[in-house]
Amino acid sequence: MYIRAITNQKGGVGKTTTSVNVGAAMAEAGLKVLLIDLDPQGNLSTHVGLDIYNLELTLYDVLTQDRPLVDVLLPTGHENLYCAPSNIDLSSAEMEIVTTVGRETILKEALETLANDPKCPLDFDTVLIDCPPSLGLLSINALVAADELIVPMQTEFFALQGMSKLMETYELVKKRLNAKLRIGGIVACRMDTRTRLSAEVLDDIAGHFPELLFKTRIRQNVKLAEAPSFGQTVIQYAPDSNGAEDYRNLTAEIMGITREIPEEPLAGLGEDEEEELEEVAPEAAADEIELDSPIPRLDPDINGHRERKPDSSAAEGKPQNAIVEVKPEAPKAANPADDGEVTNFQTVAPKENDGGTESTVVETNS
Repeated sequence: MYIRAITNQKGGVGKTTTSVNVGAAMAEAGLKVLLIDLDPQGNLSTHVGLDIYNLELTLYDVLTQDRPLVDVLLPTGHENLYCAPSNIDLSSAEMEIVTTVGRETILKEALETLANDPKCPLDFDTVLIDCPPSLGLLSINALVAADELIVPMQTEFFALQGMSKLMETYELVKKRLNAKLRIGGIVACRMDTRTRLSAEVLDDIAGHFPELLFKTRIRQNVKLAEAPSFGQTVIQYAPDSNGAEDYRNLTAEIMGITREIPEEPLAGLGEDEEEELEEVAPEAAADEIELDSPIPRLDPDINGHRERKPDSSAAEGKPQNAIVEVKPEAPKAANPADDGEVTNFQTVAPKENDGGTESTVVETNS
């Protein structure tokens, strides 16, 4: 049973997505895979379709109550893929085990017991541990239990900021607690191949860790973002998508399987085109119309939908733009094609006077 920890103390880099979909790709290849959700947010458990609010036992019980790991295992909707789930209860585990003797090895001992537990009918080939975005006691447990680290990194400015601390922690754990621990590789995740920034950051990562960077790049793909909302892996949800293909290629690299990986161009826009997107032409700026009130913005609400915000000037008692119905004069030359009356709607800015606010009606000819 080979154990890999997917770790990076920076949040939002793709740890959970990588854990789930690498596990799914391994299961697709016929391996029996156990996913361990070591993040109190429980995102991995939700990703594979589990209801984290109605779990009888979680990883919290394993770490704090000495429950066998086999008691918390649950099947997922993917064949050969199982999960040891977590929820918000796990957030208190670090404080509860801080005085426990051997607190760094609790997860390691639980996995060793699972491998030899006669009550467990499954002989797992590999274990993937989704670590929390920190280097606390939960992450230390994962590093002590693991044979190998996989480090997802986002191709953005802060990508390298936390790597020095992670490497320092890795060296310390390897020296004192887990001599067999090694770094399996670094994965470039959520990569936008259209921008020069992604290419530059990727060059920086390759410059610092030339032997560790996987050849596969995980491109930005909407299917990767949609799959968790259906409780499915991207292998199930969109098996022919770029996201599924990228994770199959990454899994092949991790497992040492030779597979042809297509080279993806790093810049879809030319230098001049990209600069045009970032700068506003002076002619366009000169033609802008100044309004008395700001243009309403579209912002997401708590459910992920987008709604139009009300004009803030209304709350401050300021006049707002009005929609005025304007009826045109009769046309100077009769047009037999125009038989009915036409009503035009035009947005005009109100003006203030001593008697209040009145709208200026603009006459238009149709």
